[in-house]
Amino acid sequence: MLVLNVVGARPNFMKIAPVVEAMRAAGLPQYLVHTGQHYDEKMSSLFFEELGIPAPDINLEVGSGSQAVQTAEVLRRFEPVVLEMRPDMVVVVGDVNSTMACTLVAVKLGIPVAHIEAGLRSFDRSMPEEINRLVTDSLSNLLFVSESSGLDNLRSEGVPDEKVHFVGNVMIDTLLRHRESANRSDVRARLGVDSGRCYALVTLHRPSNVDNLPKLAGLLRALDELARELPVVFPIHPRTRKNAIEAGLEPELGRLVTTDPLGYLEFLNLMSNAQVVITDSGGVQEETTVLGVPCLTVRENTERPATIACGTNRLVGTDPDAMLRAAREALHGPRPESRLPALWDGKAARRIVDVLMRTLCTDYAHAAAR
Repeated sequence: MLVLNVVGARPNFMKIAPVVEAMRAAGLPQYLVHTGQHYDEKMSSLFFEELGIPAPDINLEVGSGSQAVQTAEVLRRFEPVVLEMRPDMVVVVGDVNSTMACTLVAVKLGIPVAHIEAGLRSFDRSMPEEINRLVTDSLSNLLFVSESSGLDNLRSEGVPDEKVHFVGNVMIDTLLRHRESANRSDVRARLGVDSGRCYALVTLHRPSNVDNLPKLAGLLRALDELARELPVVFPIHPRTRKNAIEAGLEPELGRLVTTDPLGYLEFLNLMSNAQVVITDSGGVQEETTVLGVPCLTVRENTERPATIACGTNRLVGTDPDAMLRAAREALHGPRPESRLPALWDGKAARRIVDVLMRTLCTDYAHAAAR
């Protein structure tokens, strides 16, 4: 038996790490394919090292590009890998371009696909990630669901129950395993927000927020205003920084504590100790729920409603004034209560591998009987 695990972008790394480890423990042969969608030191190599992920067996080195160009390059480069290796299963995670493209390649070649983090829906088709989720789920043979909304969504889309497995959230497997190591990071001292100082933590990277320059300008001005009241730490995505500079918004960045993208352990340390987190990231909504840290999501929708129903997440939209008001409320009001969504217990990867092993063994038994 052989499984190909596919990763492409930084959020995938945290999701695949516990799965690879569980496969090794179960004796399930696997190869790791990195498409190279995220490829620089901070977004790739450092994460592999920190999370204990073995070096990829294959790196497609796709690099950046438009949605169409990047997807096409993954299709072109992944097909020869599948033809040569003929795996029994391709495992994809998340909702990035690599997820959808590698699913298309495998299905066209008759290879079953397992999708980790299936069923999440924002119901906003202007988001590239939503298209990737819909296509991947419609073609996958095994759908591993991280929260109960995914079960409802897949059922309403007519997916047969036997394909769907509620296993929990592999992102939380990684967080719980590395939380103690993250606590030892000196990142807050380096950024000048140690010694019990209150601070806000910000991430902004979605095209709808950072490629729309008037919207980006408004958000940065609101963050600049918030920075008059407490430190605002902003690990800034390269595209966000580039757009801010090109739009002449460098003065708005001046009051913020900006830094290049951080490693997983550094960011987890900052997130764990923040007074409030302001983000447009899906994974951060989940992580802050487990950490019990107030999270303000700068979007009009979320594909992770469990973080609102169970956790500390609040949708605040993209209006800068509304975001600023919500931040002040989070800083001065009572902390929201949080409880863990079902199966966010650090054992999701083990459940996934159990299903994979049963499925592959059954397929082999059927093939032998024929």
